[in-house]
Amino acid sequence: MKKLYVSVLLAISCMVAHESVAQWQLVWQDEFNGSISPDWVFETGGGGWGNNELEYYRRENATVENGNLVITARREDFGGRNYTSSRMKSQGRKSFKYGKIEARMALPTGAGLWPAFWMLGDNISSVGWPACGEIDIMEHVNSDNIVHGTVHWQDNNGNYASYSGSKSTNVNAYHTYAIEWNDRYIRWFVDGQQYHEVNIANGINGTSEFQSNFFILLNFAVGGNWPGFNVDNGRLPARMLVDYVRVYQGGGPPTNNFSLFREAEAFSTMNGVQTENCAEGGQNVGYIDQGDWMAYNNVAIPISGNYTIQYRVASPGGSRLSADLNGGSVQLGNVDIPATGGWQNWRTVTKNVYLNAGTYSFGIYAQQSGWNINWWKITAADNARTADGKKKAVDQVIEDEALSQKLPAGMLIYPNPVQNQISLAQGALQADSQISISDMSGKVIRKKQQVSAATIDVSALPKGIYILTVYSEGHQTQHKFIKE
Repeated sequence: MKKLYVSVLLAISCMVAHESVAQWQLVWQDEFNGSISPDWVFETGGGGWGNNELEYYRRENATVENGNLVITARREDFGGRNYTSSRMKSQGRKSFKYGKIEARMALPTGAGLWPAFWMLGDNISSVGWPACGEIDIMEHVNSDNIVHGTVHWQDNNGNYASYSGSKSTNVNAYHTYAIEWNDRYIRWFVDGQQYHEVNIANGINGTSEFQSNFFILLNFAVGGNWPGFNVDNGRLPARMLVDYVRVYQGGGPPTNNFSLFREAEAFSTMNGVQTENCAEGGQNVGYIDQGDWMAYNNVAIPISGNYTIQYRVASPGGSRLSADLNGGSVQLGNVDIPATGGWQNWRTVTKNVYLNAGTYSFGIYAQQSGWNINWWKITAADNARTADGKKKAVDQVIEDEALSQKLPAGMLIYPNPVQNQISLAQGALQADSQISISDMSGKVIRKKQQVSAATIDVSALPKGIYILTVYSEGHQTQHKFIKE
């Protein structure tokens, strides 16, 4: 349930199948078999609940029928309001730090309807919202077939922040909505399919709120800032059905030790390239012109997750390559090849990506000519190592996804994808900072200009992928963002 809600679409463009074999232990549940657990507390009253909602919450609107919790929203006058519904929470009774929290639910649709399954930090009474943190496991508004998962928090500058993803599904049917949450990330699932993830490792950008205990809420709002105030009374009474709520702890995704190495010349098919003797031994692929490509069949990714792709390349003057899966159906992004000083002067460049579990044809495409490649390697984030042999926590590195260049410590743009306004956090802007925006072809969309605020209006941009460049104190940093 969002206060001052900022709607943001998918942060992860590919919806992924959850392949976890984690041994979760059930630590709490309410199956709603005949009654509502005493671990729930009912909140009552009107007043808008911070969102200008139209209903009056009553205990009487929550019942148990056929093994389901039923929260019913009605068109009736009560307590100075035109609608009634229910809102229940486990605050003071049950709260949890980390775990898998899920509910099996069937949702109503209709203008002005807003069912939600969510969590708030235990310390809300002392620090207030959003400093307590909020985890929205599932929210649905109005008549579309989209559910949303979001976090809200107070960033390191004391500002409100949110990060959201969404997934299309038939909300009227039963689905299991869940999060998996630990000290590094929160991930959202519908029926075991992951669709969204937020990095909270080391309290990045003020997300330390999510390293504390949270309690659970279920409610069904009518109207408000997000769904709007046009309520389809013909859909009332409307019923939000909850088969169960369950909390598991002690599990987590399995360690992924995957690593795959291929010589570049071991392609299955190619277009335009040749092989030659390599100064590092064996052969390399060379004579690469713009538009040439290599494909490598039967690349099997065992677990959906974060991976690092390494390319061993050489180029006298610098160039650019890109990677994809299955003939370009899944794009894995561009990598800039630096000027290495010669055709046989080799350097390794990297790209961090999210890969779905599955077997693919892996493709390398020449965005520009003038480079050689000796080998490539895909390594799971769990198994990634830095040059000195120490474990590399990929999800603790903020990398420039557009140009494979690391951003300064603490720099982060959010939300991403974005609809209206994008923010730069943690001192990314200095007194002399300027910004520019270009599209992926390099065309400048917004010329370099001075900025003083950390929030940039991008509402006028067409949908697409852009590069935001920040110029500050003689340096520049870049980051890719998606405009929805």
